[in-house]
Amino acid sequence: MPALSESFEPPSNNLAREFSPEIFEDPNSHPESQDWKWQVKNRITSFEVLSHLIKLTPEEKEGFKKSNGRLAMAITPYFFSLIDKNDPNCPIRKQAIPRIEEFKVSPGELVDPCGEDSHSPVAGLVHRYPDRVLLLVANSCAMYCRYCTRNRLVGRERPPMGIEQFEAACDYIRSKKTIRDVLISGGDPLMLTTAHLEGYIRRLRSIPHLDIIRIGTRVPVTLPMRVDEELVNMLRKYHPLYMSIHFSHPREITPEVSTACNRLADAGVPLGSQTVLLKGINDRPSTMKKLLQKLLKIRVRPYYLYQCDLAVGTAHFRTPVSSGINIIRKLRGHTTGYAVPTFVIDAPGGGGKIPISPDYVVTRLKDKTILRNYEGKIYDYIEAPDE
Repeated sequence: MPALSESFEPPSNNLAREFSPEIFEDPNSHPESQDWKWQVKNRITSFEVLSHLIKLTPEEKEGFKKSNGRLAMAITPYFFSLIDKNDPNCPIRKQAIPRIEEFKVSPGELVDPCGEDSHSPVAGLVHRYPDRVLLLVANSCAMYCRYCTRNRLVGRERPPMGIEQFEAACDYIRSKKTIRDVLISGGDPLMLTTAHLEGYIRRLRSIPHLDIIRIGTRVPVTLPMRVDEELVNMLRKYHPLYMSIHFSHPREITPEVSTACNRLADAGVPLGSQTVLLKGINDRPSTMKKLLQKLLKIRVRPYYLYQCDLAVGTAHFRTPVSSGINIIRKLRGHTTGYAVPTFVIDAPGGGGKIPISPDYVVTRLKDKTILRNYEGKIYDYIEAPDE
């Protein structure tokens, strides 16, 4: 595995020497814009640059002033180009720019909402379910989502998991032969160099009882140029390998994102989407349906729709659970089943994912089950008689 210095380079704090507003308006205007490392180095991280590019609301100004030291702001030039600069309610803008509401602590909110720390037998590894583990190899992301469930860990631009810590995690996995599946996440593992990421994957693939390796990422959405030929050629060597990509809004599905997902799919990587239900961003059934149908067109199978976790400072993003149930009701029967994700609540404190769905079972009797279909019509399913 390469030395950390070869795998991690903190971003520039601003563009003082080469600042040009055009590179944030048109992602193709700069000759290096398709270089993912250039995109990372030139992320918007300072109030000076942000305020020059966009007229901030009072809530955004106050949110940015307080965000340093907590969940820092970082927005790639590419992702910033998707923002409607004249609309404070732009769904891309609301995900990327801090707001003062983040610093209000509401009842029930938790620093570690999914109880990951309490299920961590060794540093950087979470073992909640019997046959799979979560491996947190990175602290940084291309863009920091303001509703991040791991805002206690990410956003500090630290080096990735070191070799000693990673080997301790591998030793634990080797000792538990019931583990057959590892999800590599963070932060975002695609922020690592290809060589460094391959070092992790190669070591994991050498564990005999490990069947599946998965990667959880938002980089194909916020930094699609990262999905280059070097990366996909590396990934195709380690099948079966799956990827879960975090999408939030139909506007995120651009030609660049389509190209990235097609490259991954052509390399034999099955792609699934994970979407967090967010107030004012994707909580309208029509918006969600458009997103999910567009995902299928770029060969990404909708997988999970998450109720927003009880992370500290996220109340302004959270919808009632009934909103998610209504979305599933408006999807089921009205579009292909491939486009219908499983709506889940990740139980606060570490209970794991609990599926939530509309109630299609009216009642269960000894001889039949009475069902309601997507149109509200009632049907009897007759049980086989006892012999």
